[in-house]
Amino acid sequence: MASKFSLRPLAAALAFGLAATGALAQDVVKIGYSGPLSGGAALYGKNVLTGMQMAVDEINAAGFEVGGKKYKLEIVALDDKYNPSESAINAQRLVQEHKTPAILVPHSGGSFALQAFNERSNFMLLSYTSVPQITARGNKMTIRIPPEFTGYVQPFINHAMAKYGKSLAIANADHDYAKAWTAAFKPAWEAAGGKVVAENPMSYNKSTDFYSGVSRVMASKPEVMFIGGASEPTGLVVKQARELGFKGGFVIIDQAKMDEIAKVTGGYAPLEGSIGVLPLVEDTRPDPKAFVERFRKANPGRDPSSEVSLNYTAVHAAAQAMKLAGNVTDATAIRAKMNEAFKTLPGKYNPNDLEGVDEKGGSLANTYVGVVENGKVRQVTLRELAQK
Repeated sequence: MASKFSLRPLAAALAFGLAATGALAQDVVKIGYSGPLSGGAALYGKNVLTGMQMAVDEINAAGFEVGGKKYKLEIVALDDKYNPSESAINAQRLVQEHKTPAILVPHSGGSFALQAFNERSNFMLLSYTSVPQITARGNKMTIRIPPEFTGYVQPFINHAMAKYGKSLAIANADHDYAKAWTAAFKPAWEAAGGKVVAENPMSYNKSTDFYSGVSRVMASKPEVMFIGGASEPTGLVVKQARELGFKGGFVIIDQAKMDEIAKVTGGYAPLEGSIGVLPLVEDTRPDPKAFVERFRKANPGRDPSSEVSLNYTAVHAAAQAMKLAGNVTDATAIRAKMNEAFKTLPGKYNPNDLEGVDEKGGSLANTYVGVVENGKVRQVTLRELAQK
């Protein structure tokens, strides 16, 4: 009999514990991620996710309080293998099962797929792609994280023409994003008085030997080569061009990262005269330097790319928007505060210096790029180059 009564306090304690666990579960806010975590683009997708998780760890360590209530932030990550149809399926699951008010997708195809229903399903799309059409569609629940790639075009042309000349060979990748870059860059080059002397896009994702492709464009004796795709094959194209005697400059599309290219080419010297995205590790400003140090401490042996830093900032901005909205579930209210969130985010959490979002949801920034001079990367703003 005594043993029966002694179970009552235990049962009560278990009941209380289960109730407390349920309460804590309700205090979790989840941000969704659908991106490539397997297949050829897995490294890219994992870099994005690393930046997101780094932000979440910092937010939770500092304490995440919204409307006087404490929450824990979590990332729910699903693999879409870079397949837009999988992105759409993942998004529906993230909203229905995990109640995510925001979902980050690091490719344009997946972003377009989610825009078909994100307004109706009431979740904010955080789109990591610089394709202008993402925001040109007027989707009211979209934030485009990086600035449009078209902002690079004229400043890159100004630099390359002034330093090397007006004859251009197009030798970039042949996937959709590279084609979009070519569609913007080629007419702008010609409008500036330049001439395209060769055009030979190559399958950067399928080939490891670019001898024939590079030889073909070099036969036209270009002064500038327009290149870029994934960083490693871009490095191989640079290496091949220099070995074949190319003395001109490279214009590198933003998908390829100079610091990663340099690992293939054996340093920055083969990139002499080139212009491309500024590697975060070469940024001399205090906030980027501090971010690189924090990242290296948390990820020994690794350097952060822009995929890491920009998506890190996007998660910090989303959390800041929740605080400003006083709400963690109303995606419309959170989206309405994203511009203010970017503007009020401390520089510590905004190493790329995003200045806000425009009326269509596209990010604004005085973007820094890198030019290689005397074997070293010099940083310069797009605004400075645009004025030349």
